[in-house]
Amino acid sequence: MINKESVDKLGYIDEPIDSDINLVSEINRLKVEKNAVILAHYYQNPEIQDIANFVGDSLALAVKAITLKSKLIVFAGVKFMAETIKILLPDAKIVLPDMNAGCSLADSCNYHDFKEFKNNHPDNLVVTYVNTNADIKTLSDICCTSSNAEKVIKSIPEEKTIIFAPDKNLGNYLKNKLKRDNMVVWDGFCHVHQRFSSKRLIEQKKQNPKAKIIAHPECQKSILIMADFIGSTSQLIDFTRNDSSTSYLVATEYGVIHQMKKYSPSKEFIPVPPDDSTCACNVCSYMKMVSLKKLYLSLKYEYPVVELNQDIIAKAKLPIERMIAIK
Repeated sequence: MINKESVDKLGYIDEPIDSDINLVSEINRLKVEKNAVILAHYYQNPEIQDIANFVGDSLALAVKAITLKSKLIVFAGVKFMAETIKILLPDAKIVLPDMNAGCSLADSCNYHDFKEFKNNHPDNLVVTYVNTNADIKTLSDICCTSSNAEKVIKSIPEEKTIIFAPDKNLGNYLKNKLKRDNMVVWDGFCHVHQRFSSKRLIEQKKQNPKAKIIAHPECQKSILIMADFIGSTSQLIDFTRNDSSTSYLVATEYGVIHQMKKYSPSKEFIPVPPDDSTCACNVCSYMKMVSLKKLYLSLKYEYPVVELNQDIIAKAKLPIERMIAIK
């Protein structure tokens, strides 16, 4: 048994484990014993991705979730993603190994400020990126991910005015590409993608002239205009699998390179470093909060559990379902 009150304060289970325990074997055993499913995002550490039942981006994980029959799902990712799964599967127990795994992009858009913003644009249809907290989704007409954001915007009549939140880089990228001048964009960003700089990218391109630049649309415009391909995490992986080039400069969170290497082991993937660091790659510290130990303990005790009130679930479910319908 665990002290749930102390776990709730800490955000995760901090319990010593025997040094001779093989965490991978134990996690695999518990998955079968409990009929549990582990979902993991592409930005997770490689050992987490490798032990998951399914790995994907936000859209793929949401689509997969609605097909699951298991009543116990351990989500290896960040909190807003686990909330999305809970909204789609309200009767399932959704476990998040570390409740501190937040998101700078989601946190850049709080409920009260966004509600006021929406009230100031009463005739606008609200499109929110899935990278938002559950309460923001209750104010939305439709959600989107980077995988289907373009399709979502295209599905809306051109004469209709739109609020897009919270990522300003993705929003402005879509606004310019699709020539939707009547789109109002919230001023938020992902701290990981915002840290890429054209200066560092140019330096790397000079060192690797034959490498293609691939970038996530959450990057700033100065990065996107240099990119040979722009896409979501899953789209970036697919591009490198099918493209004839053998070397890539990757402008997104470093974790995605693990899948790229698995699909294309003979190719070279060079992470673009952040502007304000000597580190060779750009890492989301929130995504990296889930460790094998935390995953094992959360699966063992089926805790911490993601809880949402029924009113939020009811209001947030429709815009998410609309998102899933536009794959």
